[in-house]
Amino acid sequence: MSNLSTRDLSVLWHPCTQMKEHEIYPLLPIVKGDGLYLIDDQGNRYMDAVSSWWVNLFGHGRSEIKTAIQQQADQLEQVIFAGCSNIPAIELAEKLIQLTPKTLDRVFYADCGSAAVEVALKMSFQYWKNIGQPEKQRFIALENGYHGETMGALSVGDVALYKETYGPMLFETIMAPSPDCYYREEGESWYDYSLRQSDKMAELLEQHHHEVAAVILEPLVQCAGNMRMYHPIYLTRVRQLCDQYNVHLIFDEIAVGFGRTGTMFACEQADVVPDFMCVSKGITGGFLPLAAVVTHDSIYQAFYDDYATLKGFLHSHSYTGNALACAAGVATLDIFAKHNVLADNQILINKLSQVAERFKQHPNVGDVRQTGMILAIEMVKNKATKEAFDWRERRGIKVYQYALTQGALLRPLANVVYMMPPYVITEDEIERLAEIAWQGINLAADAD
Repeated sequence: MSNLSTRDLSVLWHPCTQMKEHEIYPLLPIVKGDGLYLIDDQGNRYMDAVSSWWVNLFGHGRSEIKTAIQQQADQLEQVIFAGCSNIPAIELAEKLIQLTPKTLDRVFYADCGSAAVEVALKMSFQYWKNIGQPEKQRFIALENGYHGETMGALSVGDVALYKETYGPMLFETIMAPSPDCYYREEGESWYDYSLRQSDKMAELLEQHHHEVAAVILEPLVQCAGNMRMYHPIYLTRVRQLCDQYNVHLIFDEIAVGFGRTGTMFACEQADVVPDFMCVSKGITGGFLPLAAVVTHDSIYQAFYDDYATLKGFLHSHSYTGNALACAAGVATLDIFAKHNVLADNQILINKLSQVAERFKQHPNVGDVRQTGMILAIEMVKNKATKEAFDWRERRGIKVYQYALTQGALLRPLANVVYMMPPYVITEDEIERLAEIAWQGINLAADAD
């Protein structure tokens, strides 16, 4: 074990980790990033196939973002955002309003994705109270959805691994069946299955709309829910239903925004606009924590009143609108503006599609699915029935271990091996990652 690993394990507690596991699986001490690659304290290089938890868009150490942070640090690093403002926060909000779908024209900053979800939930809840409909207090969310790990975000999530332990602390949410196309019938299209699943949402809204503040969902990809995917028609139908029943629609674009699905935002593929859009992760290109909720001016106006009415939105974080993070965000969006990122990504998306074909024939792969720059390969015990491997067999971690020996950081979600790489990856590197994943799956499937 390296000196850095020893020092770490003597003082730190890592997220989503049973720390006792590091007696078996060594910690990976990373000391440098270089484009697609992470470099450990022994000089080993690893392709960052998961964009360091989906945040790194343009590779590690991207010079434009680094320079923007350095230049901003020479001017102002942080100022209270209540009663004060700063130039990067204003500029980033202006750019977000230009970039997000029409009529989203107010920006509220937070400092992580979970916090952004909390903001959107509280805004919707208080909006109805402010306009004299306080009975609209509940939320509808999707089964298998994930929105973060603070109390409100957990309450509207449905991934048992994260939620069950804290159940007694959470508020009750109405859960709609997911449009997850993994469960479509033989011969049924993604479109038909996703549209059929929207009927269940219609039933719930008809029954509960008088008490529901908002529907919240992840557009197109339920990322932490094993990268399960669905057709844009579901978003179209849910938008229509929310309009019909006078309910807000919250899109959690935290993981799928900024080009991950092939369009700048996933909701563009359904040509719909939410009432609240939560963004984070890639917004700073992986350099600093930042999140934002973008909403309509009409919602903002429901909070805009004399102080004595107590209608103001009382939510804050110490680092709200942090100047350094916002400067990184401005630089990140400038990269999109100055370079043909989305068009160039189509080449990579096509390459991911090409390498995916091989996995469809693997005897222990039950499903291969892709949305834009996200490719997921689901390992199963029985291909014909899609019977899953027992989670206690830890097949996914065997892929992870093998990949490290081959110079790749793949971190499967249970039995789902996925690739969500930075946009600087090359076609040759995609082929290399696919070969590593193939060999890793072979080893994992054959393990006793």
